[in-house]
Amino acid sequence: MVPRILVVDDDRNMRELLALHLGNAGYEVETAEDGIEAGYKVLYQRPDLIICDVYMPHLGGFEFVAALRADPVLQNIPVIFLTTAIEGDQRGRELGALAYVRKPVRADHLLSIIAANIEGGLVPIRGLRMVR
Repeated sequence: MVPRILVVDDDRNMRELLALHLGNAGYEVETAEDGIEAGYKVLYQRPDLIICDVYMPHLGGFEFVAALRADPVLQNIPVIFLTTAIEGDQRGRELGALAYVRKPVRADHLLSIIAANIEGGLVPIRGLRMVR
């Protein structure tokens, strides 16, 4: 089974770029523009991993992940925070995030984190770079 990744980011261009890179790497990708939409998608079809921005309207990344961690069925979904925020890595660790990565990020770096932390993770192609 192909691992499913949910990308949560209020920046449409970032969502599309991540979906493109992850899809090209062989992952099944869903996207959401904020924590509320992501919550619905997680309940509908549980992802194998979530990549989540921190600062979003309506429901931010920290609040969304805190809600996941409070649910016994969803609490173990791996999360990677991908953000422009300089502060917050401590909060990310408290929420059990696999990583707190700052944008812009190299695609091969992000894919390495994913591959190392989810069953069925795919080996990244070296030299890819996510640039906005």
